[in-house]
Amino acid sequence: MSLAASVQDRFRGMPSGFSKYWPGFAVTAAVAVAAQFLSDHYGAPAMLMALLLGIAFHFLSEEGRCVAGIDFCSKKVLRVGVALLGMRISVDLLIGLGASTILLLVSAIVATIGFGLLAAKLLGRGWRLALLTSGSVAICGASAAMAIAAVLPKNEFSERNLIFTVLSVTVLSTLAMIAYPILAQSMGLDARATGIFFGGTIHDVAQVVGAGFSVSPEAGETATLVKLIRVTMLAPVVLTYSVVLRNVPQGEGETGKRPPLLPGFVVAFLVLAALNSFGVIPEAVAKAGSEASRWALLAGIVAVGMRTSLRRVLDVGGDAVALIVAETLFIAAFILVGIHYLGHA
Repeated sequence: MSLAASVQDRFRGMPSGFSKYWPGFAVTAAVAVAAQFLSDHYGAPAMLMALLLGIAFHFLSEEGRCVAGIDFCSKKVLRVGVALLGMRISVDLLIGLGASTILLLVSAIVATIGFGLLAAKLLGRGWRLALLTSGSVAICGASAAMAIAAVLPKNEFSERNLIFTVLSVTVLSTLAMIAYPILAQSMGLDARATGIFFGGTIHDVAQVVGAGFSVSPEAGETATLVKLIRVTMLAPVVLTYSVVLRNVPQGEGETGKRPPLLPGFVVAFLVLAALNSFGVIPEAVAKAGSEASRWALLAGIVAVGMRTSLRRVLDVGGDAVALIVAETLFIAAFILVGIHYLGHA
């Protein structure tokens, strides 16, 4: 008996649900591991590698035994990853940063989302793309994009817009990691101001850490702390989107159910953040949860990539690129002006 046949026989004895999902789950996990390997050994962003590799395996999501498992990972596993982000959050983070800096970050998030909606209208793009891109730019890049996409009403362009947004914020984060330290030095920002600038503007956590510690340990620690505060804003923003969009009439061509009033993964995020704030979650468990979140998000973006063809992503148009670049420049300018008025520059 061949190895493949032996494996198939073993899984036939498993529950029907498991045998239905395991092929797609297994291939998604394997591609996620490959993406992490490339990131560890060649310095490329893991999310970007996961996305590109996922797109390369798009054919697996069209038909065959992997379809159900890939769909499961693109939805359920992804949302588990977002929920587990709550283990990174605690009230101590908020207290340590100071009221004025927190106010600056909240204002930047609200202003960026508002700017995104206005810019999208001027460019003739829809509000779904505006909320998705501006929310991901304002909060935490790819993770925010995936969380926001989970509560937006679906239409025929939903997956294409999600892939475009994840790809764009990942590339822009990488460029910012290189360019922003040069900009901060040329502006004469001190270590704390530099950390606030990086943490308040760069989209993804890994690039924030890389940019911050490339300047100094103090800048790196401040940047990481500020970034985690932005991650904290994910739950209230997603909840607000969910509540507001329940009152929006279904548009033509829109499919699927309306998002729930309070998505389960947002509830889990808030509960875990509260437990972590009260010190209920042991440090080792919180660390393991954070690592599990990273892998779940990585597998989720692999699956999302598999479900979307590159041709459809390229069809999004230059005005969408202009939109997300404009949002990125807007939040950078907003934070720099705020830093100036806080007296750090």
